[in-house]
Amino acid sequence: MKAYHHLIKGSIITEKTHALREVGNKVTLKVAVKANKIEIRKAVEELFKVKVLAVNTIRMQGKRKRLGRTEGVRPEWKKAVVTLAPGEKIPGFEGM
Repeated sequence: MKAYHHLIKGSIITEKTHALREVGNKVTLKVAVKANKIEIRKAVEELFKVKVLAVNTIRMQGKRKRLGRTEGVRPEWKKAVVTLAPGEKIPGFEGM
C-alpha cells in the first residue's frame, strides 16, 4: 500500500471548479505528476471515505517565465477531476 497522503497535493478552487462541484458533484484536486487514475481513486476513497465513480486527469505543462535576461520554466503538475457518487460529499469542500 502506498502512502496516499503524498499523492494528493491540494484542492483547486476556481469559479469553474465551484460550478462543477455544484452541478456534477465533481471535485478538482492537484495531484502528484506520477500518480495514475487507479491510485488517485484509491487515495480519495481511503482519505475522504467517499465513493468515487470516475477520475479524469490532465497534465498541465509548466510555463516559461523570464526575469531579466534569464529564462526559466515553472514545474509541470497534474490536475484530477474526481466524480463522486450521488449524495457523497467531501468535508471541507461544501462551504467554499
